[in-house]
Amino acid sequence: MKRADHPMRLDVFNELPAGEAANFLRPCVDVDRWIDTLVSARPFHSLHALSSFALQHVPAFSPGEISAALAHHPRIGERAPGASREADLSRGEQASLKLEGDAFERLEAANRAYEQRFNRVFLIRAAGRSTEEILAECERRLGNDEENELREVGEQLRQIAVLRLKDSVQD
Repeated sequence: MKRADHPMRLDVFNELPAGEAANFLRPCVDVDRWIDTLVSARPFHSLHALSSFALQHVPAFSPGEISAALAHHPRIGERAPGASREADLSRGEQASLKLEGDAFERLEAANRAYEQRFNRVFLIRAAGRSTEEILAECERRLGNDEENELREVGEQLRQIAVLRLKDSVQD
């Protein structure tokens, strides 16, 4: 995954006023409870401690938090528009997708099927996954009931948030 142009040093993040720290974290995932919990838990002694805390110590996202956060995510296989930090992070996450041959059409069809089934964008941590893995996961998840799928979406959001955090902060 592409590194942010200028990741913030952890010691600088630890010292930011709460409002600035919250604004810095928002592109990772726009969930106030996640952001507020991380800001309140500072200082962190290492990036590992920060990312581990972010992954493990905030309870699962609520359905409302998931819906709000999904509003900022493009469909898998589509480039996030704009010049925001969040758009840059999203483009970096999807940069490794190989959309050759019929892969783009297959992703479009998978996105449509998912959106028809669950009435929301299909979200998956794309970083480190091949297009074939993503398509297989979408197909598998189409068999989920709403409750289990919502749990998986929340977990994917959390994984994306932590990857973005690691891309934005350095020891």
